[in-house]
Amino acid sequence: MKRCHWVNEGNPIYVKYHDDEWGEPSHDDHYLYEMLLLESFVAGLSWECVLNKREAFRQAFAGFNAADVAAYGEAELEEMMQNPGLIRHRRKLEAAITNSRVFLRIQLEYGSFASYAWGFADGHPVREPWHNRTSSPLSDALASDLKRRGMRYLGSVTIYSWLQAVGIIQGHGCECSKF
Repeated sequence: MKRCHWVNEGNPIYVKYHDDEWGEPSHDDHYLYEMLLLESFVAGLSWECVLNKREAFRQAFAGFNAADVAAYGEAELEEMMQNPGLIRHRRKLEAAITNSRVFLRIQLEYGSFASYAWGFADGHPVREPWHNRTSSPLSDALASDLKRRGMRYLGSVTIYSWLQAVGIIQGHGCECSKF
C-alpha cells in the first residue's frame, strides 16, 4: 500500500493508525472525543509522540469516557502528573478535564458531538488533499466556536488535524492509495 508521505513506515503503530483510522469518517462520539483529547496534547510535540502514548492515555482517561473525565478533580490530576506514560503538562491535563465538560454540554445541546462537528461541514466530508496547509476556514470556525464555549488547547491548527483524523476533512495525499 502506498501511504501519505508523512507516515513513519518504521513505526507499526503509526502505519496501522494511517491505514485503519486516519481520515475514516466517524460519527461516533466516543471516538471523536478520544481523538479530540489526544490532539489537545500535540501542541509543541508530534502526533507520533502522542500516538505512541495512546494506551497510557486510554488508561488514565477512563477508556476515553468523557463523563468520567469531566468528573476528575485534583486527586486524578495529581495522579496523572505522576504517570510517566503521559505527557505530564499540567495545563494540558487541566484543559482535557475542562474540555470534557464542554464536550458533554455540546452533546446535550446538539444530541451528539458528531451532529455539532459535522454541522460545520454540512454533514459531508470535505475533500482537501494534504499539502502544507495547517488550517482552513472550516478549522478556524470550529476552533473559534469551541474556544467560545470554553475549550482550551484546541486552536485552528489542532482542530484542522482533528478534522483530518476523524474524516470530516479528507486529506490523504495524491500519492496515497487511500486518496
